[in-house]
Amino acid sequence: MTIKRMDNVGIVVENLENAIEFFTALGLNLEGRMLIEEEWAGRVTGVRDQRVEIAMMRTPDGQSGVELSRFDAPAIASDHRTAPVNSFGYLRVMFAVDDLSETVARLAKLGASVVDEIVNYEDIYRLCYIRGPEGILIGLAQQLGQQTSRENPMERKR
Repeated sequence: MTIKRMDNVGIVVENLENAIEFFTALGLNLEGRMLIEEEWAGRVTGVRDQRVEIAMMRTPDGQSGVELSRFDAPAIASDHRTAPVNSFGYLRVMFAVDDLSETVARLAKLGASVVDEIVNYEDIYRLCYIRGPEGILIGLAQQLGQQTSRENPMERKR
């Protein structure tokens, strides 16, 4: 095996407080926050002389996370927050939720909106994409029926 796990997905935001509030409302826990401006960080990322505040958000099971980053320096290079889902590059992260309708309603109070509609996929999942703070694209999936968490519906299509 070449990897052990996926630790986190990184999302650069303009307003760290709003992003923390949104991901907390989604159900993630704030694990910690820190300012990073040491020279080693630029050698890792290729962005020299960076000054960035990060907040690590963890899923309730502790297995995955979202690293929120707000850069003070250097200036933001490009903005992909409102790119459509068929754009190149990383665009979204998908979260499994217990109650999709309740989750969407709760996040709507923080400005989130469904991209198009909530769909039922073969009575296995209810799915939707939402736009959260700053246009961040998030996928939400509610498992339906008796499917086990290890089953992959894409395997049945092959």
